[in-house]
Amino acid sequence: MFKSKNMLFVLVLSVFMLVLAACGSDDEDTSTTDTESNSGDAATEADYGDVKFLSILTGGTQGTYYPLGGTFADLITTDTGVKTTAEVSQASAANMTALADGKGEIAFVQTDIAYYATQGTLMFEGQKIDSVVALGALYPETVQLVTLADSGIKTFADLKGKKVSVGAPGSGTYANAEQLLEIHGLSIKDDIQAQNLDFGESTDGIQSGQIDAAFITAGYPTGAVEALNATNGVTIIPVEADKAEELIAKYPYYAVDKIPSGTYGLESDVPAVSVGAMLAVQKDLPEDLVYAMTKAIYDNTDKIGHAKGEFIKAETGLDGIGIEVHPGAQRYFDEVK
Repeated sequence: MFKSKNMLFVLVLSVFMLVLAACGSDDEDTSTTDTESNSGDAATEADYGDVKFLSILTGGTQGTYYPLGGTFADLITTDTGVKTTAEVSQASAANMTALADGKGEIAFVQTDIAYYATQGTLMFEGQKIDSVVALGALYPETVQLVTLADSGIKTFADLKGKKVSVGAPGSGTYANAEQLLEIHGLSIKDDIQAQNLDFGESTDGIQSGQIDAAFITAGYPTGAVEALNATNGVTIIPVEADKAEELIAKYPYYAVDKIPSGTYGLESDVPAVSVGAMLAVQKDLPEDLVYAMTKAIYDNTDKIGHAKGEFIKAETGLDGIGIEVHPGAQRYFDEVK
């Protein structure tokens, strides 16, 4: 009887010890998992700070910025794990102000407008922006003066007295229109009937006859112009070589460009001028995050479906940049030299 009781006691004690061992093992596993998890979280915070979401400010839906912005957002989301979306906006000048106001983290901007903003000149007079820096250069943005083939407008001089869309006041397109008209001896206030329309409104206005022509600064082919050409034949007014030289001498951020034959059904190349498109970012974004964003875009240019993708290259990522470059982007471009 005593022997049976001892055996029962040993059996109960053994079970109890096994339970304690199992509990101890669980506690150790939990502790290890928590430590690893906390370590991973700490690494993420060190890399990206508190950034959990990114907005790319683009332009109107019928321009070039918006479709490219969607592609960039996908690339950044995939490579960094930070959810990124492309947002419709009023483009260059408005984008610089929105970045400074914290309404976005990344933005498409013309190189000339970024320069004005950081210097506090022209449309940014008295409103200098020092909280925005460059991520990288993209492609040439051609200043396109669009009209219908049967409008009778063949030169800049033919614009006098006509209704012409020049973009929103303070926009990059407005500045380009004003400067090109100036070089051709025309005033945006006195010699044309200026209309402040976006790209889609401009081409709709041309189609309906409400306006005669429109300045559109964007990478070609521009969706709004393609849509107009599909229903009404369009033409692009040329910027002759002597006028392009005069413009560049006064405003050196312009470059000689051309719209090649076949674009919008054009039968021959049309001489033009362009400014650069670039990406700007908030200056205080974490360096590691901006490095990862830059790498996501410039290492994956083969995944950019838009025609302008062929111009976006790591080796030209700093060309034409006239403002400070974010340290994260600079680190990437230094590595790929």
